[in-house]
Amino acid sequence: MSVRELVVLGTASQVPTRHRNHNGYLLRWDGEGILFDPGEGTQRQMLRAGVAAHDIDRICVTHFHGDHSLGLAGVIQRINLDQVPHPVTAHYPASGQRFFERLRYATAYRETVRLTEAPVAGGGVIADTPSYTLEARRLDHPVESFGYRLTEPDGRRMLPARLAAHGIEGPDVGRIQREGGLGAVALEDVSEVRRGQRFAFVMDTRLCDGAYELAEGCDMLVIESTFLDEDVALATDHGHLTAGQAARVARAAGVRHLVLTHFSQRYSEPDEFERQARAAGFEGELSVARDLVRVPVPRREA
Repeated sequence: MSVRELVVLGTASQVPTRHRNHNGYLLRWDGEGILFDPGEGTQRQMLRAGVAAHDIDRICVTHFHGDHSLGLAGVIQRINLDQVPHPVTAHYPASGQRFFERLRYATAYRETVRLTEAPVAGGGVIADTPSYTLEARRLDHPVESFGYRLTEPDGRRMLPARLAAHGIEGPDVGRIQREGGLGAVALEDVSEVRRGQRFAFVMDTRLCDGAYELAEGCDMLVIESTFLDEDVALATDHGHLTAGQAARVARAAGVRHLVLTHFSQRYSEPDEFERQARAAGFEGELSVARDLVRVPVPRREA
């Protein structure tokens, strides 16, 4: 059975707390796993969350501040220690190549896995697979930062009433799907477009075009909300978003499920992030992320 869910490994910004580990997020997308921003302690959080090195097929780093990347060394070595049987691809800002190399080779170990380095130099499509397209967009942070967006190709939904009207049943249903037509009946006559699902990951940034572009029409948006709205000046100075700003991005983009994360150590009460996001007008599903929770990607709309 295919699984599409977000496994939250850590939710702290800059400094971990007693209850929040540094960043780390695994997106399970059918049979593939994409690890985003592995901060310090990610390897231990994986153990606690029931995530194995074998689950990782792709690593996406938004930028090279420590809370988003210091866990790379341990994760890469664990992938090799466990002799993951498939290749792993790593995406990260090309301007941080020296940081990636230092983390990849931070200590001595035996390389057993083919790790492909795929640095991101600009926005656009960075990976195209049969099950999704992965894009990157530049964000607005003191160091170069990119957000990521995964888009499933559109499919088609068969319409039973139209199939019956054309006398198509049994094996012929599969045949018209494979061949695109059956006699004088085209696939379009008995089906409709099934919109592919969309997921976006937006970390450290001020409000910018890239954040809105990544979020547009997403079924799930994982986005930083480092500060509460009363600290908007701090957010702007340090290149971050408030809870209300993140929610306004999601509302404008038509997001179905908003996941707020990356919280400053100055806040201990998560309910206020939800309250401010609702006050900003977001009415969809909303999760204030907690370490080790699993958040399912919403089911396709009918």
